Amino acid sequence: MENVRQLLDDKGDQVFTIRASDSVWDAIRLMNDNHIGALVVVRGGTVCGMFTERDVLRRVVGERRSPEHTAVSDVMTDNVLACALDTPLNVVRSLMMNRRVRHIPVVNESGALLGLVSIGDLNAWSIEKKDAEIVYMESYIHGRA
Repeated sequence: MENVRQLLDDKGDQVFTIRASDSVWDAIRLMNDNHIGALVVVRGGTVCGMFTERDVLRRVVGERRSPEHTAVSDVMTDNVLACALDTPLNVVRSLMMNRRVRHIPVVNESGALLGLVSIGDLNAWSIEKKDAEIVYMESYIHGRA
């Protein structure tokens, strides 16, 4: 069964993080500069939240807060759902669908951040695997396998 470790081996383990004490303005700039929709929020080296485009819209813009004067910790999503390297990808997909989240940090037994899985990563992984199956099936059907 395919798991998070396999996905991260292909994708890489780069994760953009921000400190809980940093300003929303700093977070937005980091997200825009790197063309990403989410940051893992860390405090003292451990995951304490997620900050996403949805948080910007709902908790900053929607509440008319000043990005320069609002700390990420004031508007981030806490109670973050995380997974382990050996978590099956179908479990991660189900969690995302049931909890209505698009990003899940990957942590080890001691809570250290190892990576991040997004719904886009899962979709790209699935498409890549399906395309490989199609090529194999076509080769098999035409006697080339």
